[in-house]
Amino acid sequence: MRFDVVVVGGGAAGLSAATVLARARRTVAVVDAGEPRNAPARHAHGFLSRDGVEPAQLLAAGRAEMLGYGGQFLPARVMGVDRCADGFVVRIPDSVISARTVLVATGLRDGLPPIPGLREQWGIDVLHCPYCHGYEVRDTTIAVIGGDNRPFTLHQAALVRQWSDDVIFFPNGIELTERERRALVARDIRIDSALVSRTTVHAGRIRGIELRDGRSVPRRTVFIGPTFIPRDELLRSLGCSLGENGWVATDPTGLTSVTGVWAAGNVVDSPAQLIGAAAAGSRAAIAINHHLLAQDIDCALTHSYS
Repeated sequence: MRFDVVVVGGGAAGLSAATVLARARRTVAVVDAGEPRNAPARHAHGFLSRDGVEPAQLLAAGRAEMLGYGGQFLPARVMGVDRCADGFVVRIPDSVISARTVLVATGLRDGLPPIPGLREQWGIDVLHCPYCHGYEVRDTTIAVIGGDNRPFTLHQAALVRQWSDDVIFFPNGIELTERERRALVARDIRIDSALVSRTTVHAGRIRGIELRDGRSVPRRTVFIGPTFIPRDELLRSLGCSLGENGWVATDPTGLTSVTGVWAAGNVVDSPAQLIGAAAAGSRAAIAINHHLLAQDIDCALTHSYS
């Protein structure tokens, strides 16, 4: 199989890019392992005209649109990507795909603190993005639990106060400066320095936070600042340069330091929401098409004068 573009990852960024490229009459294949980051969530928000849609339905609609323009979808895990004389070889189980260019849109994983109950309720009433889910849990009793992502957690604790008057911040080992403490108190956020033992769940919903000192604090919603872990193994194996933050670096179109390799969405941009990831995929697709156009012109000129 030979394509102009192979897109690795069939989320919002990958499908958006593939649709733009297919409409540009490029041969494009999306290879996807079927592990979307937002799979636990019941609804997606902030995507214009699709607010409240189930994530699986949004992806299904995106796949249908892409296929309708002639793109291909391969449900498989990419085992590796190798450079070759005329582009790239994408390895999947039992087969290989050749491509002139590659777009990696494999997203990220959310690393959560090892607190019993968090992972089981992740995306239900254990959340991380108030812009995605804050309105749906407005006016509930909210706990913000500190994690390894210190800057994100402190910002999150101050931010979620916009959605509820009853917010308790459990630093859970984070040492607050005096200014940080005063800023939270000024926002009418209570601070409880006891370490968190576990969450309590009843009938599939969060009911409270159990602390190591024996207390149980009733709460209906938990916000946590996860550690964002990019699924960038393919990009790193290709030798893509890293930025100062340790993530793969790209230009504004998603082009990496490796010619012919682009990246879009959460794999290189942890704050990107669905609509931002889709926009990044579209930008990358246009840049990829221009890159291919330049190659096409060079090839035509060579053949014209050979």
